[in-house]
Order: sequence, then structure tokens, then C-alpha cells
Amino acid sequence: MIAKDTCLAIVDVQNDFCPGGALAVPGGDEVIPVINSWIRRFQEAGSPIAYTQDWHPKNHCSFRENGGIWPPHHCVQRTRGAEFHPDLVVDGTIFRKGFLPDKEAYSGFDGTLDGKLGNPALGQWLRENGVKCLYVGGLATDYCVKAAVLDGIKEGFQVILIRQGIRAVNVNTGDGDRAIEEMVESGAQVYG
Repeated sequence: MIAKDTCLAIVDVQNDFCPGGALAVPGGDEVIPVINSWIRRFQEAGSPIAYTQDWHPKNHCSFRENGGIWPPHHCVQRTRGAEFHPDLVVDGTIFRKGFLPDKEAYSGFDGTLDGKLGNPALGQWLRENGVKCLYVGGLATDYCVKAAVLDGIKEGFQVILIRQGIRAVNVNTGDGDRAIEEMVESGAQVYG
């Protein structure tokens, strides 16, 4: 049973992070059926669902050509790569992040509603909707998922990581496992 004060947070399930994308996470598309089943549960309960979406300008600071560590042109605004994967059910509120050229934004808590300045940030929106607990799934475990989970805990939310609904980049072998350990040590619970 999903409580009304619980929100499902889906992190960056975008084409560029799935197989064939500019920054593909191994098995990234495997999270979609798991997350879709959670979406149905939250829809049935009438509980809020939030999506985070990397929404980079072409000159974003995270791209290698601009001194960042990531391949250029992933999740560039208004491109197919930035779109949510077509198999993902999208039925909730979207928070875009990384839309300022000079600001990194791994965490959804760094994003704003639809990526428009002046709109509520994720934390504010969650509090306005009476949320106390977050279930989190998406991509990638060792970067944006970890950042969202740790920020959620810092902001005072109970956070539950959906173990079957995440995949890691694993730039270094074991990064995903270490990220899960760090999240748990910081207070996250793991479901599954």
C-alpha cells in the first residue's frame, strides 16, 4: 500500500542513458519495466510521481570539450537523446536539471519545474505536496541516483532506493556497489 505522503522519484530515464545513447548506461533500459510497475502502483494510490531530466545546453560545463568529464552532447535540450525513453510511462511532474551552461546538476534537487528559473525546485515541490518519503529509481546509480538520494536525505526525507530499478555507469569497476553502500550509510533504505 502506497501512502499519500510518499512520492516516486524517477531519475533520468532518457534515451542518451539507455543502450544506443550518447552516454549509455549498461542495461539502462532494463529498469523501465520495473519502474513502470511502480508508476502503476503510485497512480492507483493517487500519490505523486516526479521525474528528473538532464536538460543540457550545447555548451554545458559537464561536456569534455568544455572541461567536464562526460562525452559531448548528451541530453541536449530538445533532442531525441534528452527525451524520456519511449517505453517509460510518463505521468507526473518533470524537474529539469543541468540547464544552465556553467552549473553541474547531478541531483534532481538541483532542478526546477520544467527547467524554468523561478519555478519550484524539487524539495520545495515535495514539501508543498506533503511528501515525507521518496522511493527512487532510475539512472545512473553511481551519479544522478546517488546524488538525488543523498540530497533527499539531507533535505529531511525518508528515502527508499528501488534496487531492481537502478543501473550503474561503473566508470570504475564497483562504482555502483560503492554508491549503494554510501547511500545506505547515509540513511537510505533499499527495497528489493
